[in-house]
Amino acid sequence: MTQPLLVASALLAWDQLRLEVTVPDDALVAGHSVGELAAAAIAEVIDAEQAVALAAVRGREMAAACAVEPTTMAAVLGGDADAVLARLAELDLEPANRNGSGQVVAAGRTEAVDELVANPPEGARVRALSVAGAFHTRFMEPAEKALAPWVGEHRDELAPAAPSHPLLQNADGAVVGDGGEFLDRLVAQVTRSVRWDACMETMGQRGVDTVIELTPAGTLTGMVKRALKGTATHNVNTPDDLQKVVEAIGGGA
Repeated sequence: MTQPLLVASALLAWDQLRLEVTVPDDALVAGHSVGELAAAAIAEVIDAEQAVALAAVRGREMAAACAVEPTTMAAVLGGDADAVLARLAELDLEPANRNGSGQVVAAGRTEAVDELVANPPEGARVRALSVAGAFHTRFMEPAEKALAPWVGEHRDELAPAAPSHPLLQNADGAVVGDGGEFLDRLVAQVTRSVRWDACMETMGQRGVDTVIELTPAGTLTGMVKRALKGTATHNVNTPDDLQKVVEAIGGGA
């Protein structure tokens, strides 16, 4: 199952990074979609083992929701933002991801996505994505309804704590200071659009000048480069990458 593996790999990279680099207490932590679970563990809202367990349940229930009816997603690149959103609404599609710099991921019924690919908004390019379903839309309601009672049943084990670092949330890019609230937001986020554009806006407002993306790294730093010009970015996918980060920003752990 992909989701727990993604969370586990990011947290393994984090364990190595913090052995080599002193991370300031005010360093922002954020994740995109399932990456929010890794971010929650990095900010010590829940521990690593619980983050991986939650990712496994989340992945299982989202896969079950995908089987209810044929849905999919497509990347919309460029075009006027209002025109793109209007076209999605016309086709009963949802902006599952709003990634900034003219990047929106549309999601919904397969035939509607096919129509969007065939007839994109003016000035935009549309690329179909190879995914199992319409994540972060109303089509994931069965997953949210299954995930919520699981979290409720295991809440004592999850024991959400206050974040040790400023922790951004995908729904609106806001910093969430209460661990229990962040855990509840993780559940609700299954059906909500990922507002990575809002997360980057918060980064800019807070003066972030360096972004480190943990494995599998590269996608988010690419978005940051386009949205936050001049921000230094580092990807950690290999031990060599980790050493480059240490050399670039200094050790001291």
